Amino acid sequence: MNTQPKLTVVGAGPGDADLITLKAIKALESASVVLYDALVNSELLSYVHPMTELIFVGKRRGCYRYQQEQINELIVAKAHSHGHVVRLKGGDPFIFGRGAEEMEYAAKQGIEVAVVPGISSSLAVPAYQNIPLTKRGSAESFWVITGTTKQHQLSNDVALAAKSNATVVILMGMGKLPEIVSLFKQEEKGDLPVAIIQNGTTKHEKIGIGTVNSIEEVVQTNQLSNPAIIILGDVVNHRQQLLQIQQEIAFKEVV
Repeated sequence: MNTQPKLTVVGAGPGDADLITLKAIKALESASVVLYDALVNSELLSYVHPMTELIFVGKRRGCYRYQQEQINELIVAKAHSHGHVVRLKGGDPFIFGRGAEEMEYAAKQGIEVAVVPGISSSLAVPAYQNIPLTKRGSAESFWVITGTTKQHQLSNDVALAAKSNATVVILMGMGKLPEIVSLFKQEEKGDLPVAIIQNGTTKHEKIGIGTVNSIEEVVQTNQLSNPAIIILGDVVNHRQQLLQIQQEIAFKEVV
């Protein structure tokens, strides 16, 4: 294997192993060391060479195996000792994935860096449930917002997004759901459709559909929790509209 120090930050996609890109697979096949996160589908590790070192650096049940500073240092150390390091991250590494920070740190140490974009869960998870983020007549734009900032507060952008007609997608926001609901109610959007999707694109996927007024009750009834994505907007209705069309066609065929 090539021992030239290099870091490739790779997006693993939203969960379904088939949604990884060919370029990402090629990076995994050429890696000397792979550092991977908790949300990465373990099936993807089958693309890694048997002699490649695998290091789990993710978070489970609120416990960090490695702090971010330790991950940065580990990337640099392994690049110098082994060569090509692949940092495998869920979704897209530049969408709330801290991939940019890791690349900057490695670059400052003189290590060659590259990124392989991944399919973001913010796009793919709603799509798997037939929820388009934009749709003519329903939404002309969309926001993708982190539910929890570095200071562990709800992003101020949520309040701004609640004032718009855009679809709003909130990642890592389940712990802030009451605050999110309150902001939308303040804008008199209690009837706005909401979908919450847990473990999207995987076999463990769960979904709850409601409105701003009802979604907290829906979450309790369906026992929804992290990792989950919150989608607020009229586009959520497309899922039911499509299902109704399919049912009507099926009924006509039976008759």
